[in-house]
Amino acid sequence: MTSKGEYHDNFAEASAARAFARASQARLFDRAEYLAPLHAAAFADKALKLLRVAEWETELWLPLVEESPGDLKALSNWYSFRWSPVFTGAPGAIERDLLMRAAARALGKQARAVTLSPLAEGDAQDLRVALAAEGWHVTVEQCDENHILRLKGRGFEEYWAARPGRLRSTVKRKGKSGAVKIRILDHYDEAAWNDYQTVYARSWKPEEGSPDFLKGLAQSEGAGGSLRLGLAYIDGQCVAAQFWTSEHGEALIHKLAYDERYAKASAGTLLTHALFRHVIEQDGVDLVDYGTGSDAYKRDWMEEIRPRFRLIARRPGHPANWAGLARAKLAQLVRRRSSV
Repeated sequence: MTSKGEYHDNFAEASAARAFARASQARLFDRAEYLAPLHAAAFADKALKLLRVAEWETELWLPLVEESPGDLKALSNWYSFRWSPVFTGAPGAIERDLLMRAAARALGKQARAVTLSPLAEGDAQDLRVALAAEGWHVTVEQCDENHILRLKGRGFEEYWAARPGRLRSTVKRKGKSGAVKIRILDHYDEAAWNDYQTVYARSWKPEEGSPDFLKGLAQSEGAGGSLRLGLAYIDGQCVAAQFWTSEHGEALIHKLAYDERYAKASAGTLLTHALFRHVIEQDGVDLVDYGTGSDAYKRDWMEEIRPRFRLIARRPGHPANWAGLARAKLAQLVRRRSSV
C-alpha cells in the first residue's frame, strides 16, 4: 500500500539523509550536498518542503520550497541543470506510477499550486499525467534548452575532427606558441579557487548570484572526487577559468569565464579544448552537459539540444487559483487560434 505522504523540513533527518546521500543518488542535482546549500543560499526565507511517499522498499521524494502559503515550487534555480523527482530503491515503471500518483494526492492536501522546473521531457510528462489523474489542472511549457554531447563510443580525436573548422583552426594557431599554460585540478585548492574568482570578476559575466554556494559546491565535489577545475595562465597570470564536474560517465559544465583583457589569446577556447580532452580520454565520459541556456558558442562544442519544461499545477476548486486558471485557458485558446 502506498503511503499517504509526509513532509520533512530538513535534509539531516535520518530518512532524508539516506535518500539524498551521494551513495544513494548518482546525479549531483538529486543530492543533499547540492540541495541543502542551495536552499540556504537562495531560499533561506522559504520553508523547505521535502515530500516523501513510499511503496514497500521504494520511495519518491519531491524537494520543494513554499513560495507563499499553499504555493509550492521546485527547489531549483539558475545553478540547476534540471529538477526531478528523487527515487530510492530502483522502482519499476508500475511502482513509479503509483508513487507519482500518491505524491499528487499528498500535494493536494497542503498545496493549491505547484510549479516545477526545469524538467526533462520524460519527467514533465510523467508528472503531468499523475497530477491530472488526481484532479489538478496542469499546464506544461518549454522554459529553456539544454545543450549536450553524446560521445557514442568516440574518442577525443574523432570528436574533435567533427568540430567546426574555424574552432579547430583557432586551437591550432593559438596553441602553437605555448603561451597559454593549462592546469586541471580534481580537488579543491584555495589559491586555485581565488584565481577562478578573480577571472570571473574580470570577465563579461554578471556578478555571481551566490558565490559562497558555488565555492561550497566546489569544495564538496572536490572531496567527492568529481571536481574538474580548469585554469589557464599567461606569464603566471590566470586569464581563463572553468568549473566542471565529472562522474558516473557524465561531465557537467557549470561555469566558465575569461579575462577580457586577454581575449585575443583565446585562452578560454584552449581551456575548453583541454577539459573536453580530459573528461573524454581520462574520465571516459559518455555525455557532456553544457547546462541550460541558448548561448551560441555552445553549438560549436555540442551536438544535441534537449528541451527543458516548466510545469504549473493548480487545484481548480481553490478561489486563489481562478485568475491563474483563466489566464491559462486564454493562453491555450490563443495558441490554438494561431496554429490554425
